[in-house]
Amino acid sequence: MSQIHPSAVIDPSAELASNIEIGPYVAVGPHVRLAEGVVLRPHSLVTGHTEIGRETTIYSFASVGEVPQDKKYKGEPTRLVIGARNTIREYATLHPGTAGGGGVTTVGDDNLLMIGTHVGHDCHLGSHIIIANNVALAGHVRVEDYAVLGASSNVHQFCRIGESAMVGAMTGVGQDVAPFSIAQGIPARLRIINRINMERRDFTPERIAAIERAYRLIFRSGLRPYEAFARVRSELADSPDAEHMVAFLEKSERGFCRVR
Repeated sequence: MSQIHPSAVIDPSAELASNIEIGPYVAVGPHVRLAEGVVLRPHSLVTGHTEIGRETTIYSFASVGEVPQDKKYKGEPTRLVIGARNTIREYATLHPGTAGGGGVTTVGDDNLLMIGTHVGHDCHLGSHIIIANNVALAGHVRVEDYAVLGASSNVHQFCRIGESAMVGAMTGVGQDVAPFSIAQGIPARLRIINRINMERRDFTPERIAAIERAYRLIFRSGLRPYEAFARVRSELADSPDAEHMVAFLEKSERGFCRVR
């Protein structure tokens, strides 16, 4: 049975599943869809064409689905789609997409977005991501699964953060961050592979060794990128992770972060 506080303001056309919890002074807009087990803490706002997946909790004073911060936005019915079991903490802001950026912002499953996180329009977040306090993702940013973004870091428009990458606290990301790496500084520079993340994901030593070899070939060998990519594919043809790293970097439109 759902628990809805009498002070909550819920548009009659919002779609509410069973077994949800809506606290005092929550506001829910007309095009919102809440799946089973969603919890909206007191004073949170969910509006726009927004879908919230199962067992996601949104904490007090978070603003989810408000119009994007884009001067080109003219009120089009763009969407924000949030998956299951996410935790969205106080004062976080998540905006829907824009017509020029594909029309949708997406957040996967099992993510933790800490206090003050900003997810701009047309961002696409994978699953099992941790975003620490006061991190700002500008529009069109992509973050792959298992990435970690440290407190007060900022990511420029159209940048990508690779799988299992870590961005250190107070880092300014202006180019793509390679999968399985750690980036830090202003501007961001690569430091080392993110071994701890991979160990926590139960990667085998052989799998980690292949990733480390790919990292060294690409970032430490002195080879030009296209030469390094060819070496990785030649030496590590049996490693899907090495191939993922190369394919990710080949698609960079803003370039990618290098070592110090």
